[in-house]
Amino acid sequence: MSLSETAAQYEDAPDRAMIRLTLGAVAATLLFASLGQTIVSTALPIMVADLGGMDHITWVITAYLLASTIGAPLAGKLGDMYGRKLVLQSGIGVFVVGAVLCGVASSMGVVIAGRAVQGLGAGALIVTAMATVGDLLPPRQRGMAQGILGAAFGVSTVVGPLLGGFIVQHWSWHWIFFVNLPVGAVAFVIIGMALPRRTDLRKRRVDYAGAGLLAATLAAIVMLPNAAAEGGGWAGPAVVMVAVIGLLALVGFVVTERRAEEPILPMSLFSNNTFVVVNTVGLMVGTAMFGTITFLPLYLQVVKGVSPTASGLFLVPMMGGLILASTMAGRVMSKTGRYKLMPVLSTGLLAVGMGLMTMLSVDTPLGVIAATMVMIGLGLGPVFSVGVAAIQNAIPREQLGVGTASANMFRLIGGAVGTAAFGAVFSAGLARELSGHVPGAAEGGLRSLGAEAVRAMPAEMQVLVMQGFAAALHPVFWAATVAAALGCVASTRLRELPLRDA
Repeated sequence: MSLSETAAQYEDAPDRAMIRLTLGAVAATLLFASLGQTIVSTALPIMVADLGGMDHITWVITAYLLASTIGAPLAGKLGDMYGRKLVLQSGIGVFVVGAVLCGVASSMGVVIAGRAVQGLGAGALIVTAMATVGDLLPPRQRGMAQGILGAAFGVSTVVGPLLGGFIVQHWSWHWIFFVNLPVGAVAFVIIGMALPRRTDLRKRRVDYAGAGLLAATLAAIVMLPNAAAEGGGWAGPAVVMVAVIGLLALVGFVVTERRAEEPILPMSLFSNNTFVVVNTVGLMVGTAMFGTITFLPLYLQVVKGVSPTASGLFLVPMMGGLILASTMAGRVMSKTGRYKLMPVLSTGLLAVGMGLMTMLSVDTPLGVIAATMVMIGLGLGPVFSVGVAAIQNAIPREQLGVGTASANMFRLIGGAVGTAAFGAVFSAGLARELSGHVPGAAEGGLRSLGAEAVRAMPAEMQVLVMQGFAAALHPVFWAATVAAALGCVASTRLRELPLRDA
């Protein structure tokens, strides 16, 4: 179903053409933000070979996800207070600055910093785009629209890795950060035309203290796995320090939010069954999803010897399944008003798919990998479309932006923590598997070990290294399997509410 058909469902709309234009602008914005999120995955091995920093490879993803996680709730609240248009256009500006910083980078540290700026803008864009649907359509029709946005996200996640792989194979990885800037310019103009100006000019009090404490809490959560990996294990002093900082920030955040006039994340939402269950499922699914997107291209390029472009093609089956499942789930939700069973079944399927990924080896046929990715995509799709629409249906309208932001925030927390933890597990496993075979492996001498470096090794060492890569990924996918299974269990606790038609 097209955006136009979805907009036409809203019978009371005074101007359907304006709704169609606005939904088009929202889809373009989501495409812009999610392209920046996914285009990097297939370029990571090339970037590592050029700049070094294999031990920091996951921070290119983690920095983006962490900043998106921090930006999402703040943008959701600001959108509720000052309107979606201002937040969307500001988010595009921030994203562009981060992209340019990454594009001109000459070190991995600058890339990571630029990715953090990009992520801050992307978090605002994704959340505000989804909240705009809640402003336009009644709850019964939001599932269909959110399903279409989930499909747009899926399209960008297919195009991103493919485009990134093509660019690094034929030009330079620097260009992956410039290629989607025209999309951002078009989205900026359309948003300026489609969304209304702010009419409520009352002065509002922004909860800066709550925003700062939430950022500190989220940063500490994401930093814990890295502190454990680099600071002597989970009992090391670095972990204790980060955990204490995170705990103090969390306590301060809860106290601040209970007293704030305009809280970033109202504590009352945590007594809402739909809010709690949907976000718990999102946390688990985000962990599984981003772990797959980050490490599958690395496996394909190093172990299976495929090109960066071809490794991106193997994300197409996953996103094809995601697009199909997201769109169909949204349609079922709008037609029947029922939605509880869909996330239960889809997260169960996701757990099965992740379980199959634990058997990857040097000899795994590429066709088996593609079929497994379809299964994973089918498991992911309904979580995106059903979750946001269910939360929007269950919370007060004045908290629409905050509630929508929470769905993105918890999914990104899962992605950021999962990617950081998986990176630590993978690095430790790789050092263990290759110790005694690759000089300096046990001492962290794998910083620039990319596909080209492996191909330059003697034949016997190539086999050992590829086997070590595959074996080091098994614990990563086992952890993703457990996360998906926990999401399935949590989704059974969802209480289904009637979807309103107005």
